[in-house]
Amino acid sequence: MSGIYEHHEKEFTFLVQGSAKLETLYADCRWAEGPCWFGDANQLVWSDIPNNRMLRWTPDGGVSVYRHNSTYINGNTRDRQGRLVSCSHGARNVVRTELDGSITVLADRYRGGRLNAPNDVVVKSDGTIWFTDPGYGILSDYEGYKGAFEQDGCYVYCLDPATGELRVVVDDFVRPNGIAFSPDEKLLYVADSAFSHGADLPRHIRVFDVRDDNTVGNGRVFCETDTGLPDGFRLDTAGNVWTSAGDGVHCFGPSGVLLGKILTPDTVANVEFGGPRRNRLFICATQSLHSIYVAANGAGRP
Repeated sequence: MSGIYEHHEKEFTFLVQGSAKLETLYADCRWAEGPCWFGDANQLVWSDIPNNRMLRWTPDGGVSVYRHNSTYINGNTRDRQGRLVSCSHGARNVVRTELDGSITVLADRYRGGRLNAPNDVVVKSDGTIWFTDPGYGILSDYEGYKGAFEQDGCYVYCLDPATGELRVVVDDFVRPNGIAFSPDEKLLYVADSAFSHGADLPRHIRVFDVRDDNTVGNGRVFCETDTGLPDGFRLDTAGNVWTSAGDGVHCFGPSGVLLGKILTPDTVANVEFGGPRRNRLFICATQSLHSIYVAANGAGRP
């Protein structure tokens, strides 16, 4: 233990900056989620789900409202053209914000029924959009609108926006949540946060081999958090996984070994690498947005 750091393996020493400070950039959310870095605009956009808004932080301008009445957006990412792709709890869909500001609905139904409440999303280099659909947004009126499940499970989907084809790629999660690819896109990581509904339910991240045809196989448990549960996470260029947890950010090596923790005063929901060198870790934690400089660089994204 060293201040805000908890070291489990010596490798962690080389992934963090001992003199770095955990900075609180904002502390007036109800539930901060979905951080997404815009390198070309030097800004972070994130979701304040229960307040039905999205916020923006810039180094010079501080915090402002990015979008009012966001339809309870949760997870966010960017596609290869720099467009914002988001998961909406309120509208039960996945949407894309075009470069002119208009909104395109990419997916809202599967096999005749509405999606549960899409949660988190990642875009592969071939343009396909992969997202999770655990349904948290329809469980109550706090993060969306209470409603009935119209799907017979909580799935991980792959969408080809060029053809509109929507496929289930994994169908055996209880509550699939955070999602990300390895830097070479040969591995897909997905969190199962079902622990929020029972102590005997999963709180782990699973990893799958990604085939050339965008199917996945050989699913296995990659890691499990020892405090709280994994929600959103990101990978660095070395393949380390930086995930949300109950006491902060947990960093797991490519083999699934816990290397160390960045401890925070509040429960973490999601993280994002940003800054000009992608070495600033932005942390959405309950009511707050924190940041800290690390000695790792986030895997490449727009």
